[in-house]
Amino acid sequence: MSISTGDVKRIARLSRIAVNDAESEAVLSQLNEILGLIEEMQAVDTSGIEPMSHAQEIVLRLREDVVTEKDQHEAFQKDAPQVEAGLYLVPKVIE
Repeated sequence: MSISTGDVKRIARLSRIAVNDAESEAVLSQLNEILGLIEEMQAVDTSGIEPMSHAQEIVLRLREDVVTEKDQHEAFQKDAPQVEAGLYLVPKVIE
C-alpha cells in the first residue's frame, strides 16, 4: 500500500498541520517506507510461533510478601481532622 501527495496533504489538513510541497514530498517518502516495512512484517508467516511477553526468557526473582514497616495507622489518624471506626472522614464531594 502506498499513499500519494494528495493523501499527505489531506491528512495534514485534517490534523491542522501546515505542510508545504517540499515537506509533503519528504513526509510522503517516509510514510511509504513505513508502510512498506509494515507490509514486509505482515508477509512473515507467524502461524507456528507462540506469543510471548518478552523477547528473552527472563524469570524474575520474587521476594517474600512480608510487612517490613511498623504499623503507624494510629499515629497517622491522630493528625487527621476527622476519624471514625478507623476510617478517615472527608467532606462529601458528589451528591
